Amino acid sequence: MARAFVLDCLRHWVTEYHVDGFRFDLAAILGRAPDGTPLANPPLLEAIAADPVLRDVRLIAEAWDAAGLYQVGSFPHYHRWSEWNGPYRDAVRRFLKGDPGTTGELASRLLGSPDVYGHRGPLASVNLVTAHDGFTLRDLVSYNHKHNEANGEDGRDGTDDDHSWNCGHEGPTDDPAVLALRDRQVRNALVLLLTSRGVPMLTAGDEMGRTQHGNNNAYCHDELTWVDWRLADENADLVGFTAALVAFRAAHPALRRDLPVTDDPDGGVRWHGAEPGRPDWSVHSGLLACELHDEESGDVVYLAANNHWEPVAVTLPDSPEGLGWALFADTSRPSPHEVCAPGEHLPDGTRLELGPRSTLLLTARAVTATTDRRGAR
Repeated sequence: MARAFVLDCLRHWVTEYHVDGFRFDLAAILGRAPDGTPLANPPLLEAIAADPVLRDVRLIAEAWDAAGLYQVGSFPHYHRWSEWNGPYRDAVRRFLKGDPGTTGELASRLLGSPDVYGHRGPLASVNLVTAHDGFTLRDLVSYNHKHNEANGEDGRDGTDDDHSWNCGHEGPTDDPAVLALRDRQVRNALVLLLTSRGVPMLTAGDEMGRTQHGNNNAYCHDELTWVDWRLADENADLVGFTAALVAFRAAHPALRRDLPVTDDPDGGVRWHGAEPGRPDWSVHSGLLACELHDEESGDVVYLAANNHWEPVAVTLPDSPEGLGWALFADTSRPSPHEVCAPGEHLPDGTRLELGPRSTLLLTARAVTATTDRRGAR
């Protein structure tokens, strides 16, 4: 009876309200037997996946539960369910705050987590940096610790493992250096999220700098979780930057490659470091650089991210025949100049300065008649 009721409710939302999809909170519990043991083929999850009324809606699982069952990568998916990718969230956060040994893992997450979803492909992964649970993106770069005192539980509620960093001052500040670094870190997170293969999930309000004042468990405070739309005007530069990245992703198939690793041996990627073809996967490396490409469309994107305090010079690799590099975004530039106006092509082998804690994003575009791919006229 309970199973039928769940299905009837989902069908009602789809047929009457035209809901496009559902995200199931702590969904791993739906796959447990009455005695609590995980089931290989949970009847409810299978019924939802097979229901003809629900066949075109998105099914997203938070693939763990409150009792410790963690099924990211092993959730019973029936070729329908996608999953919140917790390892993606943690890898991006840890890389941005400069934790050692995170460059290699971030590389895997950028490609759609083939170590987790290799047999299913990147679209099984819902990539997120923040969600309705936990810190907002602005708070992630503004607080080292949760500030949940107003919740009335003496700070015992909410996770203590946010992988956050306050950029030098806890909470509100008028220090221009701290504020500039926070702005840059927010933009770095958005660049990584919107260039990663898989399904990007952007929490409402993050694109305009919404804050919960350090509360990472604010479900009991309506006024903290509401989106204040006045922020769209106050932080118009951030809104514009986010919109530009969304449009960039939509325009570049190389960022949306969806083949499983079993059908895509090279992954559509070439790894680089400060020099082309020489990535540094050592524990102290803070540089991730790569070309993402799509053979069918000929699309090529170059991404470089630096999580160190010092700048690093990166040498651009050779662009494909007939194409040349053009800079799209540089988060080291002051707002609102991070998104670059279309300009001349950069010659192959150009050395660019990748600023401290910043990202570069370039695309390979057709070379004009007046400039060849080496910059000669």
